[in-house]
Amino acid sequence: MNTELAAELARMADEDQRVRNTLSPNASALADPSAWWRKTMAMNRVDVANTDRLREIVDEHGWPGRSLVGEEGAEHAWLLAQHASAQLDFQRRVLDLLTAAVAAGEATPRQLAYLTDRVRMLEGKEQIYGTQSIRDEGGHPVPYPIEDPDHVDERRAGAGLESLGEYQ
Repeated sequence: MNTELAAELARMADEDQRVRNTLSPNASALADPSAWWRKTMAMNRVDVANTDRLREIVDEHGWPGRSLVGEEGAEHAWLLAQHASAQLDFQRRVLDLLTAAVAAGEATPRQLAYLTDRVRMLEGKEQIYGTQSIRDEGGHPVPYPIEDPDHVDERRAGAGLESLGEYQ
């Protein structure tokens, strides 16, 4: 296991979560929109920097799966890829790599389900697993449109996810 790379991914994921935890798209955004936009811009800068570095890691090592960076490191890499939305080409590449990693036991079906839905949403397609939400007019999270919603819980179960009702 590459402990140095695992530690770097952990630092990157910590920064990712730190900036996200400062955001709240609710009343505070309405009370001080300029502060909310500053925080959003800070998050975007972190996402771009993390994506650029993750791209370098992937170029050098391939997908950083369990055997390379351990269970936590693989989860951190997935989180960073999930938040690489400004670089859809890279997310598509990672989706292919993650598909192979799941087949090889290097990543989880849950990680693949989330990234699949994220990429499909960014492409303007309906999601498969119901993992992505948007906000309605009242600011409440609702699932982004789902392809074949009558069978979403079966697909979720196959990916190791709870039912959509439990998730919401």
